[in-house]
Amino acid sequence: MSSVRPVVVPANPLRLEVMALHAYHVAPASGMIKLDAMENPYVLPQDLRDEIARLVADAEINRYPDAGAQLLKAEIRRVSNLPHGMDILLGNGSDEIIQLLALAVARPGAVLLSVEPSFVMYKMISTFVGMRYVGVPLDDDFSLNRKAMLDAIRQEQPALVFLAYPNNPTGNLFDAATIKQIIEAAPGLVVVDEAYYAFARDSFIPHLAHYDNLLVMRTFSKLGMAGLRLGFLAGAKAWLNQLEKLRLPYNVGVLSQLVAVKLLQHHDVLLEQAERIKQQRARLLAALNTVVGVRTYSSEANFILFRVAKATQVFEGLKQRGVLIKNLNSGHPALTDCLRVTVGTPDENRSFVVALQDTINQLA
Repeated sequence: MSSVRPVVVPANPLRLEVMALHAYHVAPASGMIKLDAMENPYVLPQDLRDEIARLVADAEINRYPDAGAQLLKAEIRRVSNLPHGMDILLGNGSDEIIQLLALAVARPGAVLLSVEPSFVMYKMISTFVGMRYVGVPLDDDFSLNRKAMLDAIRQEQPALVFLAYPNNPTGNLFDAATIKQIIEAAPGLVVVDEAYYAFARDSFIPHLAHYDNLLVMRTFSKLGMAGLRLGFLAGAKAWLNQLEKLRLPYNVGVLSQLVAVKLLQHHDVLLEQAERIKQQRARLLAALNTVVGVRTYSSEANFILFRVAKATQVFEGLKQRGVLIKNLNSGHPALTDCLRVTVGTPDENRSFVVALQDTINQLA
């Protein structure tokens, strides 16, 4: 006589805080004018594309990549004008670097501190690694609240501070003097995230040698390499040597290294495209300021934040008209009725403004 074995249901091993998270959402964009992800809208010149095609054709993809990515690091040092003695750590985009930094300091009770609203991955990654996250509210105009930041640092003693410069999603540069005070007051590492450096008028890379606890992070995604997923962290060797222990081997592949080296050898082409984007940013901002009911915020990035009544309905109306931007309306209380548009080509920007005006008129 056979016996029926009871079904054993395993206990859920997942952490409750992970189960409570929402995955980072990427909206489908097929057939749309895509102005939601801060991408460079311009393709490379044909002769440069031909050079890259030959490189890729000859690439030894049967071999592991150079683990140290020495040629790529040399090009990054050259185009970034790193101060003497500073080193570089490479990541699969800046997201991997944020996670690596958090892992490095995630002792029991350690705090990751940033401002709000800002890049959502700071908070998400703090949850990934089990750190406590503290978000200090920005002022109503999205500027840094100096007193609140210094008070939070004094009270929380954060192991890690992230400041996006310019800030995402607001687009503004924080006051540099206040950031320096934050660096001096912080007991741990301060990371200035310069993802949009190519569109801004200031950088903290020249200050790396002046502050022992300062690191600067950049990604090349916004400059025109979003598909390569390449970011880097710059700072003192004493820090980066320790962080290298946590970097997974071969995290930047053969093709990414080859293509990025070639593109950085033609850095002037990418910077010229960035200059065109900045010119279009000024024109788009002026056009948005003529649309009744729209309040814009100045930007030093490749996007513009704006506020409009019935923001989610406006967002959906734009989608119906074939234009995809970013809906921030439910992301944070300070972003109520806010939408974010990436600066595109002149034709894309014109189509967006027409679609926006049509949508607002229809909803009126």
